[in-house]
Order: sequence, then structure tokens, then C-alpha cells
Amino acid sequence: MKYNLFGKTGLNVSTIGFGAGLIGDTSISDKAVDSLLNTVLDCGINLIDTARGYGLSEERIGKFLKSRRKEFILSTKIGYDIPDYENWTYEIIIAGIENALRLLQTDYLDIVHLHSCELNILKSGNVIEALEKAKEQGKVRCLAYSGENEEVNFAVETNRFDNIQTSVNICDQRDIKTLISEAKQKGMGIIAKRPLANAPWRFKDCPTGHYAEEYWKRWKTMNLNFDLSWDEIALRFTAYSTNVDTCIVGTTNEKHLQNNIKIIDKGSLTDSIVSEIKNSFIQNDDNWIGQV
Repeated sequence: MKYNLFGKTGLNVSTIGFGAGLIGDTSISDKAVDSLLNTVLDCGINLIDTARGYGLSEERIGKFLKSRRKEFILSTKIGYDIPDYENWTYEIIIAGIENALRLLQTDYLDIVHLHSCELNILKSGNVIEALEKAKEQGKVRCLAYSGENEEVNFAVETNRFDNIQTSVNICDQRDIKTLISEAKQKGMGIIAKRPLANAPWRFKDCPTGHYAEEYWKRWKTMNLNFDLSWDEIALRFTAYSTNVDTCIVGTTNEKHLQNNIKIIDKGSLTDSIVSEIKNSFIQNDDNWIGQV
């Protein structure tokens, strides 16, 4: 496993991280989640990314990995859905951090993201101040924002965050040269989400109403053709994009996990393939903004 410096945070993150959204599903047994999470760490992945909105995810990470807490970087996202608190207020940020600490069975959180909150909320400053307070108290190591477009741009411009998490994939490239480059110059860590672009190649026809619908339209329009599998093309493109420190991939299947690691171990794509992917995006970009 390759590791990268995570901006100026002092952390080193594995090139591929584990997106823990799917393990929050109650239809998946505790036994399966326990095995999967420990396999993640055994394979050398040291970033686990979860969120308040991911069902049982935080609770299960705390339950099954508390004895291995020092082996991984723990990232979560907050700002909403705490009983008796109004969403996106100073108070719910503080309460959200305390709730995450309890569920994850830890006394500190490595990375805490504001989870796609609106621009006017960011501009008010209250939620950022709450994160800063928690950092002063030693409960949070890195202040972060997870989101897209003008919101993530504003987060970078404030110079108050340690890292960002935003979409980077073959169908979502607009921020690679601009926003991500600027964030890296400021010493921020970069987490790329949706590296597989929601795998639109799974569908023969446009999956109307499906999470992958917009990416499917872009992918078909780009009309790329390579000898490698699309999973491999997509994952290697994102993982080795300039200035990306880590990309998070979710799965509940240990074989898929192992295969993703094998793909990452192959290193970057050839310059010619990368150029073709980038040029196709530029030529076909029809206001292809980041997907929230």
C-alpha cells in the first residue's frame, strides 16, 4: 500500500481509503461488518470515512475497531440529525461531535467534515467556529468540508479548513486543475470521493432516477474506449490524479476490496490514457458541475 502526506496535517493516508456508508445498512450482519472492517485494516488501508447519515456505520466502526483505534485515521461528517437540535447550528456541531465520539468509542476524531452544508451557512461562520472550538479542546484534529461547487470553493478560500472532500472521477473533473490545485498550494489534504463515478457502466440504458444517472449521461457522451476494465480505468485515474491524497471506495464485499487494492497497486495510468480522458471531458463539458 502506498501512503501520501495529507497536506500539512502531519498525517499519512493510504492511497485508497474505505468509504463506510454501506456498512450502515441493517440488512448486513454484524459478523460480516466485523470481518470486513478488520480486513480493511489488515490490507493496509488506514483511512475510514463515515458520517452521521450512514445508518449504523459509526456505531459499528466503534464496536468492531475500538481495540485498533491507533491503526487508522477516522473521518466522519456532521451537521444534522441530532434529536432536539436545529440542523446546521453551532450547537448541533458541538452535539454532533460528542455523539460521534460516543458512537465511535474514541476520545478524538482525526477528521470532521461539515457534510455538504449550504453556502449561506458556511458564510455565517457559526458552524466553522464550533469545529474550531472542538479542535482547541483536542476532540478534533482536522477541520474539513465535504461538498461541491461554490460551497467547497468558499471553504478553501476561508483558509480555516485543513482538508476538503470532493468528487473526482472520469465524469467529474472540473476541480482538478483549479480548486484542488489551489487547496493543495494552501497545504490542505485532499480526499476524492466517488472515484468510480457511481459505476455507470453497470447499466445498458440510462438508469433514470438512479444515483448514477447524471454520470451515465456524461460517460456515454465522452465515448471513451480502452482495453482495461472501467473499474480499473476509473479507480487508477482518480487515485493518481495530481494533488489527490486518497480516494474513498465503499463496498461490503471483501473480494471487491481486495480487487480494488490490486488495481491501486498497478500505479497510475499511462500518460496517453490520462490525456484522452481529460481531453474528452473538456471537449464535452456542458456545465458538468460537481455532483453532490
